[in-house]
Amino acid sequence: DDAVALIELAGYPHVLAREAYALLETTAAADASAIVARGNDGVRVVTSRGWTADEAARAAADPDSRLRIDCGAHRDETWEIVADVKPSLADRCNAVAVRKLTETAVTLDRYRRDEKQRAALWPAGTLETDGGLWVSEQMTELLSIARRVATADITVLLTGETGTGKEVLARAIHRASGRAQKPFVPFNCTAVPREMLESQLFGYRRGAFTGADAPFDGVIRAAAGGTLFLDEIAEIGPDLQPKLLRFLETHEVHGLGEAQPVKVDVRVIAATNADLDSLVSAGRFREDLYYRLNAVRLRLPPLRERREEIPPLVDLYLRRSCEELKKGRLTLDDETLEFLLLYSWPGNVRQLVNEMRRMAALAEPDSVITPALLSPEIQASRRTIRVGPSDEPEIRIRLDQPLDAAIEMIEQSMIRRALDRARGRYEDAAQLLGISRKGLFLKRRRLGLRKAS
Repeated sequence: DDAVALIELAGYPHVLAREAYALLETTAAADASAIVARGNDGVRVVTSRGWTADEAARAAADPDSRLRIDCGAHRDETWEIVADVKPSLADRCNAVAVRKLTETAVTLDRYRRDEKQRAALWPAGTLETDGGLWVSEQMTELLSIARRVATADITVLLTGETGTGKEVLARAIHRASGRAQKPFVPFNCTAVPREMLESQLFGYRRGAFTGADAPFDGVIRAAAGGTLFLDEIAEIGPDLQPKLLRFLETHEVHGLGEAQPVKVDVRVIAATNADLDSLVSAGRFREDLYYRLNAVRLRLPPLRERREEIPPLVDLYLRRSCEELKKGRLTLDDETLEFLLLYSWPGNVRQLVNEMRRMAALAEPDSVITPALLSPEIQASRRTIRVGPSDEPEIRIRLDQPLDAAIEMIEQSMIRRALDRARGRYEDAAQLLGISRKGLFLKRRRLGLRKAS
């Protein structure tokens, strides 16, 4: 588990160093340790335990007597871990194992960059996407399911908050399907007034109604042979729902004013950010239409549930914005990255993309972006953030505390909740957290959590 985590962070040395440092701490193999960054101005001590800052700087200057872990270069600085390892053979072996693991991750990242493969290590055959890097365990599993669904000509329902990437996933499914060479037609059901929705979907003949001066095939026929993506499907009114249901059942399109229906071979992928189950229970959405759409249902988690994707997404969209706006090479300082990592992102990936464009537009070319360029709502989040699913108690994190401390609070809370759910059974709790039993034991010991009863 730790190996996969470090490999995925290898492209971000300043983050990798913190994670490898925490991993070294879990082994309790070092009497003292520090993260240092070497640049043109000398050695900068980022954090240390067991040493003062001066002692850590002197240790970093000693070339021979201490364990060193190379974590790669970030913004003209080389990041590394320096440690005084305990003399026992077991402790030395544990420390060397962390070093080998970290340096292997760095080597692999350099190879990926050489081969222009900066995306994270996804399972073989995973769908490629338009929208960037989906590297979390949740998303790689979702993409693996989507790849299998793509080859089956079946209706798919995508759910999730606004901005999570539902259209991106729909396009990916289309490209991986047998319809990839045919049209992909996106249509937002809120883009036109409800009274015009039927004519836009199903088309009409000339003279069918006032203003119909020329025939129109409609978006369903425009997608013939390919994929029709119906976004905001919950906004279709009850008067049109029966006609949409009949089309899904018969693949027949009957335009306004047309004498006969026409067969259309098209695959439908629908999406919504609404709770369709509640709408069905309230009688606002037809149950039979719901089941027809819900042949395969894929939920896209919000960005706050997959924070490990924030650094690569920031890197991707900041680079794209720099290219588009001709800003040279922009980078973020550590404090700005911490803001972005801990912000709740109510607008999800769409909001993050807009934030990168905004900062790139405001920044001087070839500069380092500081928190002053962040949107006011993100700057205001420095006070506190709330972490946790809506159906569980929230964890309140102060954003003026160190990132390590905030992460520890989140880890402690998640481990306690998992152990409570698993009634103290470590194997079940580890499975809920997506880590190994040994990994859970080490995290519990590092965080000082008492053994569950």
